[in-house]
Amino acid sequence: MEQRATAMMTAGGAIFARLKALGVDYVFANSGTDFPPVIEGLAEAAAHDAELPEALVIPHEHAAMGMAHGYYLMTGNAQAVMLHTNVGLSNGATGAINAACEHIPLIMMSGRTPVTEEGRFGARTVPIAWGQEMRDQTALVREAAKWDYELRFPEQIADLLDRAFAIANSTPKGPVYLSLPRETLCEAVPAGELDARPTIAPVRIAPDPAAVAAAARALAKAKAPLIIAQRGAGDAASFAAFADWVDNWGIAVSSWWATHLAISTTHPMHVGPEPGPWLEAADVVVILDALAPWWPDRHKAPNAHTVINIGPDPIFSRFPVRTFRSDIAIAGESADTIRALIAAMAGQKRNRTMVSARRKKIAKATAAARADVAEAAADVTRGITKAYVSLKLSEALAGKTSSVFSELGTKLGVLARTEHRSWFQEPHSGGLGWSFPAALGAKLAEPDRLVVATMGDGSYMFANPTVCHQIAEALGLAVLVIVLNNEEWGAVRASVSGLYPDGYAAKANLMPLTALKPTPDFTRTAEASRAFARRVSDPAELAGALAEAIGAVEAGRPALLDISVLPD
Repeated sequence: MEQRATAMMTAGGAIFARLKALGVDYVFANSGTDFPPVIEGLAEAAAHDAELPEALVIPHEHAAMGMAHGYYLMTGNAQAVMLHTNVGLSNGATGAINAACEHIPLIMMSGRTPVTEEGRFGARTVPIAWGQEMRDQTALVREAAKWDYELRFPEQIADLLDRAFAIANSTPKGPVYLSLPRETLCEAVPAGELDARPTIAPVRIAPDPAAVAAAARALAKAKAPLIIAQRGAGDAASFAAFADWVDNWGIAVSSWWATHLAISTTHPMHVGPEPGPWLEAADVVVILDALAPWWPDRHKAPNAHTVINIGPDPIFSRFPVRTFRSDIAIAGESADTIRALIAAMAGQKRNRTMVSARRKKIAKATAAARADVAEAAADVTRGITKAYVSLKLSEALAGKTSSVFSELGTKLGVLARTEHRSWFQEPHSGGLGWSFPAALGAKLAEPDRLVVATMGDGSYMFANPTVCHQIAEALGLAVLVIVLNNEEWGAVRASVSGLYPDGYAAKANLMPLTALKPTPDFTRTAEASRAFARRVSDPAELAGALAEAIGAVEAGRPALLDISVLPD
């Protein structure tokens, strides 16, 4: 310890030492010419047996951001991403937008090209150092970052990382960014105090008792309450408590465009992904961490007596326009707000007759709806549909501890998901290519979990699949990737048809700017990294192909299924 107290370390290596003290397990990095002091620092620290986060070589910044995102979803622990100057930061910007939209805390760092041309250690040495200089590099991610700064002096490392980590993990959570000039990284700092305890604690906002009490009174009196949940129900304990609570009170729950699972899809109070009929009849509506709880052009605004918004930022103040009604707003992490609301409801008088009748009515309706959905999904008279893939994947995953990361892929509800952290959907920011690297990050966090990424063919191409398959092989991350291949931008087609149902584009044999033909042979991409790969076009072969692919994954080999599906 005495020797460490007097030892010096390059600032590039000191960053890793401080991140370890903050509880960071991995730094997802794509190195560049700004990294020499970082790489030297890592080698120096390793030579002295210093305890550091594991630095992972990730060949593209978009994959690095997605992996950090997925790792957090499994663990609740924020990780770090180190990117290459401005060009690497631009590659990671989509991941930053996704993380900001979903309140995912992570520490983004990127090098900054040297500002000195000569005369200082770390000054410019190659022509790109001139080409990569920017007047405002941080502008690439500033709108998605809760906090940003540039490291000016090496002795600031511990203080700035402490502050960055605390802000990222404070309610509402989100990404932060620190720029790292090469000259500063080349300087030396004392190594002795880099493992000291953090100097700043994150802020966790507690729900306002008055707002919670008002919400409890409104729900207790409600005749037709509805909860619209998009981003889960907090931690495992609050997930279980939420299920019991809505059952006890007979409250309908809709998973409208759910990016996280709030309730089992087989729960009798789960009315499915479509809130329309329940929203129209509701007298009290709870918007549980839902950015867009309904579509104004599809659903009528609720004629409810009370609309309650609950979430880390219940009115989503980061977004310029979001005018959904909010009579009561409760801020806090969902694990805290749900428990507080359940406790407040325990003190309310319950009309047992009304609640019992409501519970029976909802349970009967949901059972019938699930049967109808399953029957429709099983119909393959025209060919394989996304619903059919969802149904068969549901059967294949039954009884297995698994997580599905769906990006314009399988459909929640047809695909039964019953456990906390068993379902994640693409962020509403729409940054494509998210599910494959997020699944890799989840598998890194929980190696024994069966992790599946389901995605459209367009999303798969956006994921930089060559990179992701290389990562899967290099790090031994056996995930199953299912490409639901309809040879088009299905979401774009649906959007056009929604706006112009009787327009020329909807009637055209080939809608402009939507086709992705000829489709590549995606199995070749997977096979290049020694993954199991198979194409499926016959409905009769799907169940067997899923079983074979899952078997490969469970044996430790990454797998891909390229499934030909009909357009939505």
